[in-house]
Amino acid sequence: MDERVEINRRLWDERVPSHVASDFYDVDSFVAGRSTLAPFEVDEVGPVDGKRLCHLQCHFGLDTLTWARLGAETVGVDFSAPAIDAARQLAMRIDLADRASFVVSTVEDARATLDGDFDIVYVSWGALIWLPDLRRWAKAVASLLRSAGFLYLAEMHPYATALRWGEGYGGGSAAFFDEPDGTYADREAVFEHNASWEFSHGIGDVVTAVATAGLRIEWLHEWPSTTWNLNDDTMVRREDGMWSLPDSTVPLSYSLKATKP
Repeated sequence: MDERVEINRRLWDERVPSHVASDFYDVDSFVAGRSTLAPFEVDEVGPVDGKRLCHLQCHFGLDTLTWARLGAETVGVDFSAPAIDAARQLAMRIDLADRASFVVSTVEDARATLDGDFDIVYVSWGALIWLPDLRRWAKAVASLLRSAGFLYLAEMHPYATALRWGEGYGGGSAAFFDEPDGTYADREAVFEHNASWEFSHGIGDVVTAVATAGLRIEWLHEWPSTTWNLNDDTMVRREDGMWSLPDSTVPLSYSLKATKP
């Protein structure tokens, strides 16, 4: 494993209990039936009843289980064993263990780890910044899909994050080391492992990686909203739960669909 990815794995392992208990993830309301998907995700993916869906970088499984609630047979994949343990416990708690399974694996090893092909590979919200090599990621995605299956990606827009945090935009090799206190789910939490590596991938990097892997890009949509506040006092929360900048058309997120011929 890339040493930087191993550093990130230690960070994510330690944060699982804090995330599960946090108001940010609000597990209790999820157990009661709350969907964790952005409104446009359900519309764009379409009906999933009876389809097989692989969720890469699933953390402790809320989105994976939401898709299972909508009728998909889901497999969540994450490199953090504590996250996968928490996901399995949550699946049993809401009686979805028969429809949602969880596997410890890196993205690159997912094909060797998982059985069978998938109708949908789902990747979302804050996943790509933890991957040093998008071409290896896209190749792994393509290997998991059956013919006519598709990748659905919903992500933070790299242009917005570059403006917000002043880091580079894309280029494929831009990496940033950080040692932040707390976590986005609990700013006051204290951890032993704070070091992390993040990787900047522009829209062009994403599109090129997906196309190079042999997938046919159906569309790419840019959205002036995102699933959480980018630490900006000017952002407002909309009725649908998304966050936006008043009177702004700056893209804050994007979604992409790419099909395996």
